[in-house]
Amino acid sequence: MTTYVVLLPGVEDAWEHASAEERAAVYAKHGEFARVLAERGHRVTGGAELEQSRDAKQVTRDAAGRVVVTDGPYAETTEQLTGFYLVESDDLDDLLQVSAILVGHLGDGDAGTVEVRAVVEHAGGAS
Repeated sequence: MTTYVVLLPGVEDAWEHASAEERAAVYAKHGEFARVLAERGHRVTGGAELEQSRDAKQVTRDAAGRVVVTDGPYAETTEQLTGFYLVESDDLDDLLQVSAILVGHLGDGDAGTVEVRAVVEHAGGAS
């Protein structure tokens, strides 16, 4: 089986201002996504909803090689990575079809695209 990461970009402001009903509807779509994956033989092995990007930390090095930690997201963009799933599958085409369940789950600007990428498998099983 190949391991894929399903990346969920989204508009954080839309989620932050969503009503309880809107949030429940989004969580229901994620439940449907997990259910359909299982029914079709895919296996979720991990994943998480991420905290707001404003709480992120950036780690870099300065010219002298010292570690520098700064607050905030790396990229100043409207959409940020809001969550991810790790999915094992032998059928990428079907995984892509099931991933469409998560597209556009919170209004027009949010999660308009879901990105699916294969995980690089290194010799000895380390990813």
